[in-house]
Amino acid sequence: MNNPGLVTIDYIIIAAYLAMTIGVGWYHGRRQKNAREYFIGSGNMNTGLIGVSLFATLLSTISYLALPGETIGKGPYILASSIAKPVSFIIVGYILIPAYMRQRVTSAYELLEERLGLQNRLLGAGLFIGLRLVWMTLLMFLAARALTVMMGVDESWIPTIVLIAGLVAVIYTSMGGLTTVVTTDFIQFVLLLGGALLVIAYVTWRFGGFGWFPTEWASHWDHQPIFSVDPSIRLTLFGTILSAGCWGVATAGGDQTAIQRFMATRDAKSARFAYGANLVVSIVVVTVLAIVGFALMAFYQTHSQLPDGWNLAVRADDVFPYHIAYQLPPVISGLVVAAMFAAAMSSVDSGVNSITAVVMTDLVGRLRESPITEASRLRLSRGLAFGIGAFVVLGSSFIGLVPGNIIAMTQKTSNLVVTPLFSLFVLALFVPFATPWGATLGLVCGVISATLIAFSGPIFVPTFDPARDYDPISFQWIAPVGMVVSIGVGGLASWLTRVKT
Repeated sequence: MNNPGLVTIDYIIIAAYLAMTIGVGWYHGRRQKNAREYFIGSGNMNTGLIGVSLFATLLSTISYLALPGETIGKGPYILASSIAKPVSFIIVGYILIPAYMRQRVTSAYELLEERLGLQNRLLGAGLFIGLRLVWMTLLMFLAARALTVMMGVDESWIPTIVLIAGLVAVIYTSMGGLTTVVTTDFIQFVLLLGGALLVIAYVTWRFGGFGWFPTEWASHWDHQPIFSVDPSIRLTLFGTILSAGCWGVATAGGDQTAIQRFMATRDAKSARFAYGANLVVSIVVVTVLAIVGFALMAFYQTHSQLPDGWNLAVRADDVFPYHIAYQLPPVISGLVVAAMFAAAMSSVDSGVNSITAVVMTDLVGRLRESPITEASRLRLSRGLAFGIGAFVVLGSSFIGLVPGNIIAMTQKTSNLVVTPLFSLFVLALFVPFATPWGATLGLVCGVISATLIAFSGPIFVPTFDPARDYDPISFQWIAPVGMVVSIGVGGLASWLTRVKT
């Protein structure tokens, strides 16, 4: 059943899916009357859809491409990230969400101004914009790189592929706002999960059962201990759980894409249900995608059908897209590729909508002296969405310079400011003596510490070779250290400032 790659029917399926998403954006866009509906819908959206949309936004392509590649090339410890989710649910659901839902805001960073001043509101909004821009460029780059493998072309095609997918995502997002984003996210989630299950079913059929499931540690997997005091160990069980927990809480509590979805529900109970649904879906999909990695590893260890010069340790991130194009039959290949692009676009659409909401609320709405009509606000919002998407398309051409596999690339780029940004909300809402300059100092120190960890190899090791060496401090410590430093320094500086005054 080997195929020469994607064929005409596969491209027709992909094109039909892209056209459908634009149609959904047009349908919802023509029914909107004001900017509030554009950014948070009716404020009474289905909580189940919100939960699925939140998951599709926060993981998407990173999960779809990274998790199979990580389990193929490095080992299974990435699965341990799900262990942190119950603790995340308690902290986010019963501490953060009630505090946020007492104030119905369009931009999460409106919550910062009362306690920490305009400077920290603008700082938080600016960091979020930078975070999402980098994250979206990374996701589009990864999706485009995967498609070059499927099409059998070189990486010079990446900008063209990014342009097509990014343009479609921006068009339907700028048309329809959050309602379109949530609707298409659900469709994309179904395609994403269905595509992964198709791969598992295909490998199981080829093996005549589940004999492909690993029963021992693969020889090419990394050393992954339960705990280690050596910070250079790439992944440990303890570090994986801690990093996933810090990232999950910080993202739900400091990221506009998450808080915007909470605000689209009726009340704190509904928002908590949506967040819980997101966690359940996340556990299921992370597990399924890790199993995809196990299945593909066994398949290619047995059948040896990878291109010349490939091996499971070095090209692990490319095995999944290669399998989709060259092992699955036509039509199924097209559906799975559509699922992969769906995953990428689910992040682009949400990111564009959230950034636009922040720009319109925290910059235009807060700093503009003269009022703006609702019709002009809606038109400007849609124009900004299109411009932001164009920036993402251009920026994706440079993101490939960051070393490491997909998991490492993500941690070293978009996750640098996740936990420091969250520190602003902790200090504003839960620390009575927090001061504006103390919070700012904490955030700056947190970002610096996260950056030093992320690029500890190039910074501290003169002979560092990213193709051969791991960093002296693993990326799994970026989120925990960033959170401890930013909250600790911010709290201490605030206390000293308050005592002095």
